[in-house]
Amino acid sequence: MRAVETIKNIWKIEDLRNRILTTILLVMIFRFGSFVVLPGIDTQALDALASQTKEGLLALLDMFSGGAFSNASVFALGIMPYISASIVIQLLAIAVPYFQKLQKEGESGRRKMNDYTRYLTIAILLFQGPSYLMNLHTQAPQAMPQGWWFIVSSTVILAAGSMFIMWLGERITDKGVGNGISFIILVGIIARLPQSLLQELTLSQTRAGGVVMFLAEIVFLLFVIAACILLVQGTRRIPVQYAKRIVGNKQYGGARQYIPLKVNAAGVMPIIFAQAIMFIPLTLAGFSSSDMARGFWSAFMDNTGFWYNFVFAFLIIVFTYFYTAITINPTNMAEELKRNNGFIPGIKPGRKTVEYLETITSRLTLPGSFFLAIVAIMPSFARIAGVSGEFSQFFGGTSLLILVGVVLDTLQQVESHLLMRHYDGLLKSGRIKGRTGAVAAY
Repeated sequence: MRAVETIKNIWKIEDLRNRILTTILLVMIFRFGSFVVLPGIDTQALDALASQTKEGLLALLDMFSGGAFSNASVFALGIMPYISASIVIQLLAIAVPYFQKLQKEGESGRRKMNDYTRYLTIAILLFQGPSYLMNLHTQAPQAMPQGWWFIVSSTVILAAGSMFIMWLGERITDKGVGNGISFIILVGIIARLPQSLLQELTLSQTRAGGVVMFLAEIVFLLFVIAACILLVQGTRRIPVQYAKRIVGNKQYGGARQYIPLKVNAAGVMPIIFAQAIMFIPLTLAGFSSSDMARGFWSAFMDNTGFWYNFVFAFLIIVFTYFYTAITINPTNMAEELKRNNGFIPGIKPGRKTVEYLETITSRLTLPGSFFLAIVAIMPSFARIAGVSGEFSQFFGGTSLLILVGVVLDTLQQVESHLLMRHYDGLLKSGRIKGRTGAVAAY
């Protein structure tokens, strides 16, 4: 069988084998840490916290952390604070001249920006840690000790846990397969899938239609997965003609090639960025004392409500344009074509080419961003249709698009190792199309 032969080929490549084994080991460490409870917590009294994370925004946060949030684990805050810090630093790189200068300094500038991201992550963690403990005290006061010492020590442990997850992600990127931070989010999502499927199957027994409705949900889920794959892989090819050059007795150029522009050049990053911002009300609600303030923030915590989904969809559209602008630079593309004696048929080189590429990119980004937003808010419609809170999260882009994008990226890396060493790829027809061009933010 081809699959068995491919696995054998993967195992023959020592570097790829070591990378896969390293990734598995680091993922196992992450999963083990998700069950290590904060010192002093009574695990028998965490039922209220587990019930709170079965639906709503907290269910999504618990899914991203692989269940660590509901377990009151040392990894409870997960990787989202680091992602939030990355968003802020990338926005500063657009608005603040100092960060713009760092971005142009190459590797040294990138290292400095990474350091600033880590410092900001620690600041966010020191803010979110007490908020998490306040929520834990509200939901299960008997589960945690009283006193400031527990708050301070637990905040430090939670901050250290999230920084350790960040370190694991960086090690996966350097020594393993795939983008480490995205891969950790993927593992957290997959870890909740079996339990959510079982709960939905049990719940379907009590509803009209029973197993038939459950099977219909699975079919619809597969349809959404197919749509996510199309969104990740969809491209438009721009024809490029290279001028003929004769050097001595040899002719160069003259061939027609294509520039592939993706419908969703930003990949899953707009959803991850938007979701990180939507977790802010969850933190602020924990520090709000008045009922009016809590009511205001609660409106943005109900993931089936209008305002939550409206703001979430709007942020996804904005971040899609923002990240596409970072990923695709029409000016650089036009200059590269000019240097290589290439041109787009019917378009003058130079400024006209830049304007043409900007127009095509905008036309592709608009429907891509709206489709991305629709897929992202799909869990709300699934919840309204009667799907359970946990299982409904798998109908949306927040989970599915991340899952599809990260899996395709990882498989693409594996296939690159195979093809580089003259082995057959994972598929007979063509290469796997990942999110190439959607540069990871980490």
